[in-house]
Amino acid sequence: MRKLGCLALIACVAAVVALFLVVQGWGGAGPASRTLTIVVPQGASLTSAATALEREGAIRSASRFRLLARVFGSGEPIKAGEYRVPPHTSASDILKLLQGGKTLQRLVVVPEGYPSVLVHDALAKADGLTGTVPVPAEGSVLPDSYAFQRGDTRVQTVARMQRAMRDYLAAAWARRKPGIAVTTPEQAITLASIVEKETGKPSERRMVAAVYGNRLRVGMPLQADPTVIYPLTKGRPLGRRILRSELQAKNGYNTYAERGLPRGPIANPGRASIDAVLDPAQSSALYFVADGTGGHVFANTLAEHNANVRKWYAIRRARGEM
Repeated sequence: MRKLGCLALIACVAAVVALFLVVQGWGGAGPASRTLTIVVPQGASLTSAATALEREGAIRSASRFRLLARVFGSGEPIKAGEYRVPPHTSASDILKLLQGGKTLQRLVVVPEGYPSVLVHDALAKADGLTGTVPVPAEGSVLPDSYAFQRGDTRVQTVARMQRAMRDYLAAAWARRKPGIAVTTPEQAITLASIVEKETGKPSERRMVAAVYGNRLRVGMPLQADPTVIYPLTKGRPLGRRILRSELQAKNGYNTYAERGLPRGPIANPGRASIDAVLDPAQSSALYFVADGTGGHVFANTLAEHNANVRKWYAIRRARGEM
């Protein structure tokens, strides 16, 4: 009787130890010594995911992982995507990660005012995107941060950027103020691209839009420096001062040599610049010049503007820039 009791005790202890080992194998530290990136394709099963996890060293045994997942897991399906698995993540936490769908976030960032050649550069450098894509049409991309997953194509990503611009422009055009200087959504994007390049201060956008709208109405040249630079570099930095010959060039973009809007956008304007063109400030201003603080000072008459220019030149001379 005593012998049977001892055997029972040993069996009980063995069972407890075995259970402890199983629990440790499920909830204890995993074998990975470094951060791993695991890709779960669309339609992948727990079996194929477990095989990939074992191959990458995130778990010790695919078959054991599947068994313990059925015993201790929630039963929720795993979700496709790219996952970042930190060092020594437990099998239990790995399953929760795959079921929760908290995938690795990859972004292509398009700042406001980015020309399309730089959008193309950003897409080309985006690790994880596949395939090639031509330079998007200027003004067709809405600046924003665009998430993507490994394996997405550059064509798909550009299509999303352009769809976002079409949707935003349609909504903004529908709520435009009456009497604005532009008559089509395409003109609005072109003017918004100039506003975007002319001021980096959000508070000034509606005033800059008002100046250019006023100039369009009275037939004055817009005289926007970025329109001179665009045909030379397609929006990349010029890296030098504009030449007199370039100010006189007639190429469809130069708003010093030709009146009206350029033939198309010179950048991809953001939401705020589009809104500014479609709801400009109430102002009679026709001129503006830098004020030395990163902003501009506005004037209704040429005499006022010339006085402001003299002040700006004095600031530049004091800085040793002239």
